[in-house]
Amino acid sequence: MSTPAYDSNNIFAKILREEMPSHKVYEDDKTVVIMDIMPRADGHLLVLPKAPSRNILDIGEDDLAAVIKTAKKMALALVKAFDADGTTLTQFSEPAGGQVVFHTHVHVMPRHKGVELRPHTGKMADNAVLAEHAEKIRIALKG
Repeated sequence: MSTPAYDSNNIFAKILREEMPSHKVYEDDKTVVIMDIMPRADGHLLVLPKAPSRNILDIGEDDLAAVIKTAKKMALALVKAFDADGTTLTQFSEPAGGQVVFHTHVHVMPRHKGVELRPHTGKMADNAVLAEHAEKIRIALKG
C-alpha cells in the first residue's frame, strides 16, 4: 500500500496555522491539544503533532512519542477534570481504518463506568459548552 501525500490544507493543518478557530487546551514544542467539536464524551480531546503526517503509518518516531506523551498528560487531566473512572484513546489510519481528517491525531476521552460513548453523528457541540470543558481541563493541568 502506498500512502497518499499529506494535504497541507486539511482542517487540522489550518487549525495549527491558526487559520481556523479551535478550543486549544494545551501546547508544547511538538504537540497541540484541542477540543473535539463533535465530542463522543464530555471533555473529548484531540492530540495533534505539529509536524505534518497523515497518520500512524507515516508519522516520525519522535513526533509519535511526543503525541503519546501528551496523550498521557491529557488522560490524567481528564480523569481529574471530569472525575472519570478511566479513559479511551483512539487513532484511526486511512479510510479503511475509519480516518476522516488526514492529519495524525489521537482522540482522548474521559470515561465513566456504565456510560457508553455517544455516537458520532456529525453534529457540532455547543461552543459555550466546549469552552467550559476546555477551561476545566486547563485548570486540571495546572493542579
